[in-house]
Amino acid sequence: MRLCRIIVRECLPKITLRPTRSHTSFRPNYYYYFCVPSLNTKMPTIAVDAILFDMDGTLIDSTPGVLKAWSTFAADYGLTNAAEIAHKSHGRRLYDTLKEWCNIDGEEKLQSEIMRFEDEVIEGGPVVLPGAIEFINQIESGRPSESPSYGWTIVTSATNIYTPKALARCAIPLPPAGLVTSNDVSSGKPHPDPYLSGARRCGADPAKCLVVEDAPSGIKSGHAAGAATLAVCTSHTEAAITESGCNPDYIVKDLTRVSARWVDGKIEVTIDESG
Repeated sequence: MRLCRIIVRECLPKITLRPTRSHTSFRPNYYYYFCVPSLNTKMPTIAVDAILFDMDGTLIDSTPGVLKAWSTFAADYGLTNAAEIAHKSHGRRLYDTLKEWCNIDGEEKLQSEIMRFEDEVIEGGPVVLPGAIEFINQIESGRPSESPSYGWTIVTSATNIYTPKALARCAIPLPPAGLVTSNDVSSGKPHPDPYLSGARRCGADPAKCLVVEDAPSGIKSGHAAGAATLAVCTSHTEAAITESGCNPDYIVKDLTRVSARWVDGKIEVTIDESG
């Protein structure tokens, strides 16, 4: 237990405040509080101006299509272990990974191969992940008309051609703030550019945003942008995320473990980290 004088909203969610009577040994005319650990530390609530979602692995799962595409490209470019390449490249821009693994230098050829790769992924049939649509609907349905922030957007390493196709296939609405895709940034994740751009799209301070990610590279990007980070264990185990050193602020199984509501112009997000 410790003694402090602080406003309630700054103490939540990690501590609960209990007012006490003033004591003669304390400074006069001050109101003091004893701060004790919350009994519900596994379900914190945070208030943010906007939520910035990664797409693949966070909102949708395109694993079968990605594995199929990398198998095709492995055969075409003489690569081995397509599954390992798919795992290592997850969360990064195709622009970067195709240059790295397939040694494609020409810009025209690279763009053509990106389109061919993404067409194979779409054919593989991306599916929506649990809780994604419900969580987005909670943000969308409650947003005050006078709010200066759009509330949410999607920040993805995919292209501006693939992204709307994948979202439409999974019945996920386009964010009112517009998308941030690999075409919109000069440096991909883990660089901060993607999530800085996402915050700008929403009209929000990055430090008052929550980044929702499944990949260590994206979590690092969110941290570098100055945002709070929430990891979902949809493509990586909690142990793998921890061992990667990306240090997310919160970790949940999937988006069924989070909920959102608008309160006083901010989005209050309740996060169930209980497992």
